[in-house]
Amino acid sequence: MVIGHFGFGLGAKKYAPKASLGLIFIAVQFADLLWPDLLLLKVEKVGIQPGNTKFPLDFIYYPFTHSLLISLLWASCFGLIYWLVKKDLRTAVVLGICVFSHWILDLIVHIPDLPLYPGESPKVGLGLWNWPLLTALIEGALFVTGTVFYLRTTRAKNAAGKWGFWLMAALLLIGHSAGLMSPPPASVAAIGWSTQVLWLYVLLGFWVDHNRTVSDSTNTINSTNLIVN
Repeated sequence: MVIGHFGFGLGAKKYAPKASLGLIFIAVQFADLLWPDLLLLKVEKVGIQPGNTKFPLDFIYYPFTHSLLISLLWASCFGLIYWLVKKDLRTAVVLGICVFSHWILDLIVHIPDLPLYPGESPKVGLGLWNWPLLTALIEGALFVTGTVFYLRTTRAKNAAGKWGFWLMAALLLIGHSAGLMSPPPASVAAIGWSTQVLWLYVLLGFWVDHNRTVSDSTNTINSTNLIVN
């Protein structure tokens, strides 16, 4: 699950219009942004299975980024920190949900390798990876839906906001496709360093969102909610 996470983030902008898309991308990909660092530090472990044509990675040990319990903890901390800084409860809740959404979406595609908590934990996963075409269709649907939500929620302020969005979307699709078609990684270190490319999409999210503004209809809805509340 790669573009599916980003698709969820694009759609979440509708419910957290005050948050930058870059920050939302950090939230939805928090686990995968932290994971390569813990791999390089040898805190978490992954194996490489060159003979596995469906998915060559064997997630041996990654409870601090991908267990249910710790995911809930990261989500709570992320939302709490945002609330303490901005005093915006709605956006804080949405960002917390975005962080936790990563585990839920991974649950759908992973084979049973997601721990419930650190230590000797049962492992879960619905195994959608066993049907690559179905996985691609579901991820694609998430990405398209999120894109539609984002484009309806925001409008470009300038050319950078218009074409920058499509550049970001193209790079996400190209990067996702390249990952699917690439040979198995040469080493764990290669995984750790190459996965840092996710930060590029975060930076693009901040840049694109800076050059776009929330649409008038969204502002009207938010103003109405404020008056009602």
